[in-house]
Amino acid sequence: MADYLGEFEHLVLLALARLGEDAYGVTIRATLVERTKRNPSFGAIYSTLRRMEDKGLVHSFVGEAKAVRGGRAKKYVVLTPRGRAAMREAHAAVVRMAEGVSLK
Repeated sequence: MADYLGEFEHLVLLALARLGEDAYGVTIRATLVERTKRNPSFGAIYSTLRRMEDKGLVHSFVGEAKAVRGGRAKKYVVLTPRGRAAMREAHAAVVRMAEGVSLK
């Protein structure tokens, strides 16, 4: 069964692909703000990440605790192969739909 993505899920997966191993809440949001000119809340990002982790599209892990963060560790997120496949299929669907459509 295909993993259908909502628009925001698709954007978050693209941010993860762009960020690679440096993807965590702050960098994901910064990438979304910079690239989409939107201001998603951290709550929207984290709830989307949780939902996508439940679907097997992403995997999260806790990094090392840092003194500069008051001893707190960052929670990193990476794409799974299933998430990468869903991102590719969502992109292909958008390209197919836009084919031949005038965007003027």
